[in-house]
Amino acid sequence: MIQDNLQNLRQVESWTTSQVLARQAKVLTEKTAIQFIGGQRFSYAELYRQSRALACGLNDLGIQPQDKVATLLDTSPEFCLLWLAVHQADAVLVALNTELVGDFLIHAMNLSQSTMLVCHPAQAEKILAVKDQLSFLQKLVVIDGGDLPVATGLDILPFSRLRLDWADAPESVAKPTDLACLIFTSGTTGPSKAVMMPHAHCYLYGLGTIENLHLKETDSYYICLPLYHANGLLMQLYACLIRGATAIIRARFSASNWLSDIRHNGATHTNLLGVMSEFIDRQPPSGQDRQHNLRVVAAAPASARMIQRFEQRFGIQMVELYGMSEVNIPLYTPLEAPRPGSCGKVYDRYFEVRIADADTDQPVAAGNVGEIQVRPRQAGGFMSGYFQMPQKTVEAWRNLWFHTGDAGRMDEDGYFYFVDRLKDCLRRRGENISSFEVESVLLTFPGIEEAAVFGVPSEIPDGEEEVMAVLVSPLPIDFNALLAHCKGRMPGYALPRFFRRLEASQMPRTGTNKIQKNPLRQQGVTPDTWDSQT
Repeated sequence: MIQDNLQNLRQVESWTTSQVLARQAKVLTEKTAIQFIGGQRFSYAELYRQSRALACGLNDLGIQPQDKVATLLDTSPEFCLLWLAVHQADAVLVALNTELVGDFLIHAMNLSQSTMLVCHPAQAEKILAVKDQLSFLQKLVVIDGGDLPVATGLDILPFSRLRLDWADAPESVAKPTDLACLIFTSGTTGPSKAVMMPHAHCYLYGLGTIENLHLKETDSYYICLPLYHANGLLMQLYACLIRGATAIIRARFSASNWLSDIRHNGATHTNLLGVMSEFIDRQPPSGQDRQHNLRVVAAAPASARMIQRFEQRFGIQMVELYGMSEVNIPLYTPLEAPRPGSCGKVYDRYFEVRIADADTDQPVAAGNVGEIQVRPRQAGGFMSGYFQMPQKTVEAWRNLWFHTGDAGRMDEDGYFYFVDRLKDCLRRRGENISSFEVESVLLTFPGIEEAAVFGVPSEIPDGEEEVMAVLVSPLPIDFNALLAHCKGRMPGYALPRFFRRLEASQMPRTGTNKIQKNPLRQQGVTPDTWDSQT
C-alpha cells in the first residue's frame, strides 16, 4: 500500500504545487495541513481556498504567468498562503531573506526583476528607503496591521486587497519544468546569484524527504527553520503537503521550546542546521527527554559527536544529508544503515554524484579528496541556471557536471563525506554569506582601501564560522564606527565579528597583486584583532 502510494507520488506530470494542493484538498479536505504554534490552523481545503482567492487577487493586479513576486516575509501564515497563491497564478516566487537591507536588497530586487513585493509593515520602510533604485518594482503589498505608508511612483496596497472570490481564479497550467522559484545563494567572487528552481526541482526536495526519511501521511513535521530557505519551505513544508502529513510550524527557532513543542504536538520529524543542535543540547536535561514521538532528525552538518549525543539523550535517530539550492538534496544517510560522520549515499533514483579533481574534472579513486560534483537524472529536477547570469551557469556546469565548490570524499561502500569548502564564501548560523558583498560594504567606509573577508572557526563546537575582515587603511580605523556603518547596510548574520587593520605592504598577495586569503585564514584571530563582542 505504501509502495503503491509512492509510485503515485513519482508521477512526474503532477509535480507542480497547484496540482499537489488541488489533489490533497479533495482527498484530505479537513485534515490539518499546517498548524502554527500558538496560532492559525489550516486544513488542506482551507489552504486551497485561501490561496486560490489570493491568486485571483494577484491576477486582478496584473500579475501574469512567470512574473516575479518577491517576499520580505518572516515565517507566517501569509508567507504560506502567498507561496501557494503565486504558483496558483503560475507566477514565480522570489523568497528573500528578511534581513536584507541596502545594496543587498537592491541587488536582489533588481536582479530578480520583481514587479511586486509583499512584506510585513516593519519591512516596508526598508523598501521605501531604496525605492528610487529599484528598477522593476511597481506594487508594494503590506500585511494589514496599521496605516499604509505613502510614496510617490509606487502603488502601496493592503494584503487584504488580494483576497477576491476564489472561484474566479483561473486554473494553473504550469508544467513541472516551468520556473517556480528564485532563491538567492551566496556569491563567490561576485554578488549573490538567483537560483532558478523549476516546479520539479521544488517537488523533488519534498519527495526526497518522503522517500529517504520515511515520512508517512500520519506523521507530523516540526518546522523551526525560515520558510524563505529551501530547507524549511521545500524539504519540510512541501514534503508534508505532498505526503498529506501535518506541518507544525514555530515562527522562530527556540532551543528552550524545542522539546516541549515536539512533545505537545506529537512531531515525528524535524530538521536542524549548524549550531541549532548544540543550542538544544545545552538545555538542562529532564525526565521528558525521551517522552515524545520524534523518530528522525535530519541535520546538516551533524558531527559524529553530536549524532551520538542526540541519539543517547533523546532516543531518536539523527542523520546527516548534503545539498544546496542548485542541486537539491542528492545525498541522504540511509535510516537503515547510518554511518556517523558521513553525509550519506546517493539518492540515485534522481541524481548522480561523484568526487572529481577540481582542476581536471577527472574522477578520483575512493578515499581521495576532490570536488563534489552532481547532475540530475530527472528533467526539471535541478536548477535551470542562475537567473540573468549565463556565464556563471556555464561555469558551474562545465563538462556536464554541476561543480558544487565543496571538497569531499567517497569510501568503498559509497558513503560520502563533506571535507571543506573550496569556494570563497562562508557560513554562519545556517546562512551562506558572500564575502564579496560584505567586502563591498566595508569599502564604502572612509579610509578603507582594500578588504578581505573570510571565516574563522567559531568557539562553539560544530559552530561553523565567525566572520573576520582584514582591512587595508593608511590611518587607524575606528572599528566601532565601522561596525555602526555596516549595520544599516548588510544583514545582521553577515556582520563581521572580528576586524584587523594592515598596511598595504602587509597584505599577502599573488603574483598578479590579488589578495591571498588562505594565509590570512591560517593566521586567524591575531593579537591585534578587534573583537566586536568584547
